This record gives sequence, structure tokens and C-alpha cells, in this order.
Amino acid sequence: MPSGVPAVPPDQRRPCARWRRKGAERRPPVLCKGPGMDTQTSLMIFQLTCCLGFALWLSLALINNLQAFASSVGAIGVTMSMAPLAQPPAIDMPLLARAVRSPLMHRLALSIIVALQVAAVVTAWTGCYELLFGAGLETARPWLNLALSAALGFLFGMLLGGLWFGYWIRQEGLQLTHLLLVVWVLANFFVLNVRWS
Repeated sequence: MPSGVPAVPPDQRRPCARWRRKGAERRPPVLCKGPGMDTQTSLMIFQLTCCLGFALWLSLALINNLQAFASSVGAIGVTMSMAPLAQPPAIDMPLLARAVRSPLMHRLALSIIVALQVAAVVTAWTGCYELLFGAGLETARPWLNLALSAALGFLFGMLLGGLWFGYWIRQEGLQLTHLLLVVWVLANFFVLNVRWS
């Protein structure tokens, strides 16, 4: 061993596959010197990436709704008034009796969604802070679970509200988006709460 290079204890050496060129017979694996990335650290990095990505997405969704509140009210109004069903060819069905055309109700619906988004954003960033600078995942997990619950709340509000107003008939893409977001929230809950070995 060259002078000045510290010896690595055997228990800190890890196997590393080094092979000859293609076509030559394989050599047995040798030991690479130095510790490598451990599973626990890589898992923490993955969980942190999930948390930060989710918190950023929640923040952008909230900012969009606040900056374009009137436009978002209009988008909700389209669904609640069941306007797509009146587009040619018009669809006449008993569900049309559920249509709500009051702009005040449209604003109220969006206000409830925004309130849940605020709760989700605050708790998500609190969880990210605890994960990064606090006591770790055990302290961050309750905050992150609250964020996921708030997000699931406003997503179910949009999904069930859309179902009530028949948006699956002419707004299939919107329904699919809501369903995929619910799956994403559930996947984040799984990543954060399963006790990985």
C-alpha cells in the first residue's frame, strides 16, 4: 500500500465487481476501499425529495389560485353550473337539476379549497423543516401526515363535487387528473409511514 494512504478496516470494505474486457473470463469480485452509500441515508434522501416536491407543488397550486382567483372561480363555476353538458350536442338528463349557477356559491367552493390548501402548505413546510433541520422523520411525520390529509381533503372535495355535477361526462380529463393526484397523495403516505428495514 502506498505510504500516506490509511488502511481501511475489513469491516468497512465493500464488494465491488471489477471485470475484464468483454469476451475475457471474469475475475472474482474484489474489495473497494472506503465506505459507500448506506440504505438508510438513500431512503432519507428519497423521502426528503418526496416531501419537498409535494410541498412545492402545494405551494404553486395555492399561489395560482390566489393570483388568479377570479379565473379559478370561473373554472369551478363551469363544473358547478354543468355548462359542458349544454354544449352541442347538448345532453339532457335528470342530473341537470343539480346545477348551481350562483357566482357566490362558486366563490365559496373555491374559498374552502384554498383554506385546505393553506393548511396543507403550512403543515407540509413545517414537516420539511423538521425533516431537514429538526429531530428527523419521527418528528416530521405527524406534520407531513396532516399535510397529506389536508391535500386529500381538497382533492376529495373536487372529485366528489365533480361527480355530483356530472363532470365525468364532458370533463373526463379533469376527473382523471383528480384521481391521479389522490393516488399520488396515497403513495406519499406509504413512503413516509411504512417502516422500511
